[in-house]
Amino acid sequence: MEVLHGLIARLGGYKVHTLRDTVEFVKAVSPVQRRKRTLADGLPHKPGVYLFRGADDRVLYVGASQDIATRVRSYFTAAERRARIKEMLAAAQRAEAVECAHPLEAQVRELRLIEAHAPPYNRRSKFPQRTWWLKLTREPYPRLSLVRSPSGDGALYLGPFSSRQAAEAAAAGVYDAVPVRQCTTRLSPRTPSPACVLAELRRCLAPCQHRVSVDEYEQRVVAPVRDVMTGDPGVVVDNLRARLDRLADAGRYEEAATLRGRLATLLRASMRLQRRVNVNQIEELCAARPAGGGWELAVVRHGRLAAAGYAPPRVHPRPVLEAVRATAETVLPGPGPLGGATAEETDRIIDWLERPDTRLVETTAGWAVPVQGAARFTDLLTMAEQAAG
Repeated sequence: MEVLHGLIARLGGYKVHTLRDTVEFVKAVSPVQRRKRTLADGLPHKPGVYLFRGADDRVLYVGASQDIATRVRSYFTAAERRARIKEMLAAAQRAEAVECAHPLEAQVRELRLIEAHAPPYNRRSKFPQRTWWLKLTREPYPRLSLVRSPSGDGALYLGPFSSRQAAEAAAAGVYDAVPVRQCTTRLSPRTPSPACVLAELRRCLAPCQHRVSVDEYEQRVVAPVRDVMTGDPGVVVDNLRARLDRLADAGRYEEAATLRGRLATLLRASMRLQRRVNVNQIEELCAARPAGGGWELAVVRHGRLAAAGYAPPRVHPRPVLEAVRATAETVLPGPGPLGGATAEETDRIIDWLERPDTRLVETTAGWAVPVQGAARFTDLLTMAEQAAG
């Protein structure tokens, strides 16, 4: 008994005061995890964002949770096996919390803090500035161009893609479906220029040689590509499926698999863009969701979370929502189809809005997606992904 009491007393020096804390403490954890577990002391049991900082006050890692204290404590248990996180904990000197009104706000603030601080131990895929877009240029004979971000030039864009390889695969899918010119020369509708080998292979209409008029190029090439970005991608999808059938009939299965991957990448990007773009065009949208006996409140402007709040139980949510709106961020639409926010933030908001119990309170415009849009090919995308996987 005296030995047991002595051990319990020693555990108190490690801030272990309950049976649950003791069970977690005696699991196989590293000395660093044992030593740094006090970083979780004093953190709130509230939804929000937590930041680990190093000796130079640099942000090492950012995360979000419905319960900040419980989540941060989990980093110091045997359940945490990630090598990069253990390395981060060895360098961390303190942890701090940013309380949020509800989990949606926590998720959004996590994305914004990662973008602002570029923490070295967060996954690279979470950095929105590392994306690519496909741009349909504005000129007499438009072409596709890979760019890092949309600009305010009035051009159409498809994306964002998580890597250059994904953007190139989507572009290759377009080239397989319609004869978009692939040269980078700016063409004149009056002065011809030399043709390339693609014209000889009949994979380009040779607008450089004026073998096709501007109006015909618009109808046969530009319109189907524009529909992939803004409307019904049926022409491009049908052409790719016909090409897939020809390759399969000829026994060229490896080429068919490559083409199927391009089709999946193109469809996925089109579906995601069309899902996001309408929300980003709405000037203001107010929504509420029941949680914890009260209401989670959100004010969304141009696809960006402008303000968030929580109406506790037995408090009418309308006055709380009006107070939240009064302090909401002013959001001006920027360039490109997602001018108000990053794609990741808009996705988090849409996921929250599409939950069955979320209610739209007010909106300045309708929220919809094209009836004949890319979403009607969901089953085809699923089959293509299963075949590739």
